[in-house]
Amino acid sequence: MDRQSVVSSNLAEVGYDPNLETLEVQFKSGGIYQYFNVPAFMYERLMSADSLGRFFNTEIKGHYPEAKV
Repeated sequence: MDRQSVVSSNLAEVGYDPNLETLEVQFKSGGIYQYFNVPAFMYERLMSADSLGRFFNTEIKGHYPEAKV
């Protein structure tokens, strides 16, 4: 999955596959995780958030199934 660099103190890169509704996040610590069943509007909200890390922690993490890549 293609990821793009983001400006965040915690997230390094973010990618999204709308067909699979899968969000992929690479953290600055190096870990890469996929989050499943994430609707496109949540990805759009994440990418337009004032703080990507805060939005991720409150709206994505713990709300969707995840797997370490």
